[in-house]
Amino acid sequence: MPLATTVYKHELMALPFLNGQSKKRDQIIAIDLGGRTTKAIHLQRKGDGYALLRYVVMDAPIYEKSLSAELLAEHLKAICQALETKTKQINLAVGVNDSIVRHAELPQIPVSDMRQILRNNTKNYLQQDLPGHVFDCFILPPRNVVAGAEVAKGAPVQQKSKVLVGGAKQQLINDLQEAVKEAGLVADQIIPGLIGPVNAMEIAMPETFNREAVALVDIGFKNTSICLLNNGELILSRVVAIGGDRLTQGLAESMGISYAEAEGIKVGMPSEVQSNLETLLMPLGRELRASIDFFEHQQDKTVGQIYISGGSARSEFIVKSLEAELMAPCKTWNPTASLHLALPALQTAEIEQVAPQLTIAVGAAAAAF
Repeated sequence: MPLATTVYKHELMALPFLNGQSKKRDQIIAIDLGGRTTKAIHLQRKGDGYALLRYVVMDAPIYEKSLSAELLAEHLKAICQALETKTKQINLAVGVNDSIVRHAELPQIPVSDMRQILRNNTKNYLQQDLPGHVFDCFILPPRNVVAGAEVAKGAPVQQKSKVLVGGAKQQLINDLQEAVKEAGLVADQIIPGLIGPVNAMEIAMPETFNREAVALVDIGFKNTSICLLNNGELILSRVVAIGGDRLTQGLAESMGISYAEAEGIKVGMPSEVQSNLETLLMPLGRELRASIDFFEHQQDKTVGQIYISGGSARSEFIVKSLEAELMAPCKTWNPTASLHLALPALQTAEIEQVAPQLTIAVGAAAAAF
């Protein structure tokens, strides 16, 4: 069972925990199952590109411990109704709490065998016990190999493959499949959300993706992910347990206001709360800076640009505060920039504002084509 990523030029990295595709799709619904809001898009192939037909941002179901298949099925039905589509094929992106993405070195064996040895020995290859998980692997192509170059006599032969590994609990995959089926839909792929921004970046800004060292920071509800790329290669990814929820909660407590009021202020940003928010952003900035420093030391290359996405990226002040903390250029980006917009008039007018929230959904959709 597979994850799906675009980490290399014009080649989607196959990492889906579930991959039901028998052929490349003409259109797909991609759903980002977020902690507070669900983001979904309907994407269709159009010539050499893609058309965005509709999107939706909807409150996620409220649940105590685990989301039941029945509740999720109703939620999926509501999403498809809001998208006004008859398409049944969907790609689901699951959050960083429900999936892992790791680099590993594995024997040079078929991917099906790699999955099996990971299930039997995660401690050895991933330095963590992960019982009851399913995995998929993407073999990373060797870099800087001269075409036709002969291996020097006596030189060591490469015995292992560098691999990007995705994993999730088998029970979660089963529950998601059950919910999708109950909703009358067909799950093409179930994908780790962490790789969504990487896929979306290759589609939206291929030149930047392929030629520069960049950081992709996605601020989610409970967590923030950072993916560091060098010339199209995913070098490092990390998840920080600080998200938009902590920022909003911190504002509410420091100002003695409700959570809903704090959420509005966080995005709208009246000047009187800037100092409060700067203090709350400092720990996140420090964690992200540490990841960038490690990457720059390892690669001997400076990160030229940090691209911010997620709901909190709608606040210009948050982006500028992170820029000051990270001491590197930060900006929001539009994952739909290269898509043909075939949206209703109202959605066309709002897409620039909404786009940073659709990053993972766009990246999940890319795996279908």
